[in-house]
Amino acid sequence: MNKWLALSGLYIVQGLPHGFFGQAMPALMRKQGMDLTIIGLLSLLALPWALKFIWAPWLDRISLRKQEFRRSWILTMNYSAVAVLVVIASQPLDLWTGQAMAVFVGLLLMLNTLMATQDIATDAMAVENLPPEQRGIGNGIQVAGYRVGMILAGGALVSLYPLLGWQNSLLLLALLMLLGSLPLWWFKPQPHVVDRQPLWPLWLGFFRLKYAAFWLLFLLVYKFGDAFGTPMIRPMLSDAGVTLEQMGLILGTVGFLAGLLGALGGGWLVGKLGRQSALLGFLLLEALALLSYLGLQPATGQAPDWLHIYLAVIVEHIAGGMATAALFTVMMDRCREHCAAADYALQSCLVIIAGMLAGALSGFSAKTLGYDGHFVLSAILCVAAMSAVWTLVQRGLLPSRKALV
Repeated sequence: MNKWLALSGLYIVQGLPHGFFGQAMPALMRKQGMDLTIIGLLSLLALPWALKFIWAPWLDRISLRKQEFRRSWILTMNYSAVAVLVVIASQPLDLWTGQAMAVFVGLLLMLNTLMATQDIATDAMAVENLPPEQRGIGNGIQVAGYRVGMILAGGALVSLYPLLGWQNSLLLLALLMLLGSLPLWWFKPQPHVVDRQPLWPLWLGFFRLKYAAFWLLFLLVYKFGDAFGTPMIRPMLSDAGVTLEQMGLILGTVGFLAGLLGALGGGWLVGKLGRQSALLGFLLLEALALLSYLGLQPATGQAPDWLHIYLAVIVEHIAGGMATAALFTVMMDRCREHCAAADYALQSCLVIIAGMLAGALSGFSAKTLGYDGHFVLSAILCVAAMSAVWTLVQRGLLPSRKALV
């Protein structure tokens, strides 16, 4: 029980800063009169999450406290992030967005680096402490916990912002991050055994694993169709006449709950169905979910079809949560003994980079093909990715349910 509480708390903690700074900061900065170009460029502050594979191998080699490899890194990064939030809270927002903008950018970059490093250690701890039959539900908790953190900070905390103000909102965020790490004090992870081979040759050994090229291709394409399709949902709903307030309810509340259900249900089904069936089935479900957005553009003067919108959002978020939980599960399976931090971080970064590329291309697709054509193409990309999964099945890299029981 302590294991599940510790993992849940840590994944919630990871979603908290992203929820607040990703959801609230663009609007707050715009109210301060900041240029839209600068606001857009601030999204680059999330780069540590895409580059964390560079320093991840050191977390397999260095402990900040004797015999406390994973926990020492997690707690140090978490408390350091809390300290950064306290520093940010010490000064008013108009100072940070004015004469101290450069310092503010540096602090936000440091915050993202600390949380990305905490994520490396947390994922490694999960790999080392979850047997294969528990990894499905473990990754369901990972995806769900992150979503809970995002909605707590990006929804509840942002809604309280007019009452709390800048300083108190950040201090409450810091307090939530402290509380989220408390369960880890009552859970003692399995000891990490250090492999004393030279560091970088050891890290490069991941690329020499059996059928490595097929595995890397699978990581790049599995979520590509979903990441390609979903960035155009908000613009499409806006063009369909949905207001920002209505969009907040549909995507921020209903979509969040559906994604939470999908992540937990998908994690549970991975153990019941096996890796093969889950990965293939969830991809097909994602394709059908993206097709559910077809025909949402109403004719001129007509009101939005609310039943269609709600059903499409619910199905798409459930499918997305299920597929993500399944993908993270097999990524854990692929990690080598003694190299969990490096191997999992490398795989997750490949998924993130592929998603960034897909998102960058999505606008060109929607502009050229229209929204319906864009979602059809997204669904085709999901179905095409099934061939990469089937290639791994044929080579024996994905166990069936029978292999897990």
